[in-house]
Amino acid sequence: MLPDYLNNDALDDLIARALAEDVGPGDVTTRATIPPETRAEGRFLAKESGVAAGLYVANRVFAAVDDGVQVEWQKEDGAPVEAGEVFGQVHGRARSILTGERLALNLMQRMSGIATATRRLVEAAGPHRARILDTRKTVPGLRALDKWAVRLGGGENHRIGLYDLILIKDNHIAAAGGVRQAIEAAQRYRDAEAPGLEIEVETRTLAEIHEALAVGGIGYLLLDNMAHLRDDGTVDTELLAQAVRLVAGRAATEASGNVTLATVPAIAETGVDYISSGALTHSVQALDISLKIELA
Repeated sequence: MLPDYLNNDALDDLIARALAEDVGPGDVTTRATIPPETRAEGRFLAKESGVAAGLYVANRVFAAVDDGVQVEWQKEDGAPVEAGEVFGQVHGRARSILTGERLALNLMQRMSGIATATRRLVEAAGPHRARILDTRKTVPGLRALDKWAVRLGGGENHRIGLYDLILIKDNHIAAAGGVRQAIEAAQRYRDAEAPGLEIEVETRTLAEIHEALAVGGIGYLLLDNMAHLRDDGTVDTELLAQAVRLVAGRAATEASGNVTLATVPAIAETGVDYISSGALTHSVQALDISLKIELA
């Protein structure tokens, strides 16, 4: 169920830190108003349509507060939900439900928002081969959950961190003295220190693509900002299409920049292999989910 970069221990540690931040020495409002023996049940309601994500995470949140709380779901992570649909219930001590409510909802709403936005981009790419990627533009401490939500929405994960892909970007190129110098240095490092690690190079012009391909030995070319927005809001993809034709399969291609729900169809039509979007995780709109509680 969990992605390979997240395990239950790491998830529980994240939840413990989040609860410590939120609850501190104790939930004073709940302690003041709810007798310890009071039992309650709650219903998770989708107030807008989207993709449900973070259900397993919510289970772990309530378990961390009180392992006697029971959560039942009518949906699975990654499943669609409709506005007005009740898709889960929680039962147990009222105090425990109230204390865990906010963290569970915060994580579910964020993950569901990411999964929903991803699903929409995937669908917008339509019949073309382009696959939707995320980036490292995530909330510190929540990267694993953000990236998991992208997967649940049908997208794919780009590198998880600075350690699992050599991605040579414009500032690396500037500091190394040029495209060729940066690639050759990266290849020497990989061969000596990290055999098998892939290399990706950011390019902004056709000339940089020529130079990168001339060096060779790279797995991916990042075609940055080669799709340009016109004043009327449409996108000009001619340069991007030229770049894809120039690469001609000698490396996988990734388009980035000016990626929106409106522009993805045209970008995908150029034949790029991947389309990456930082907005999936850095500008997420949480899916509106509520938890309504009543006495059991």
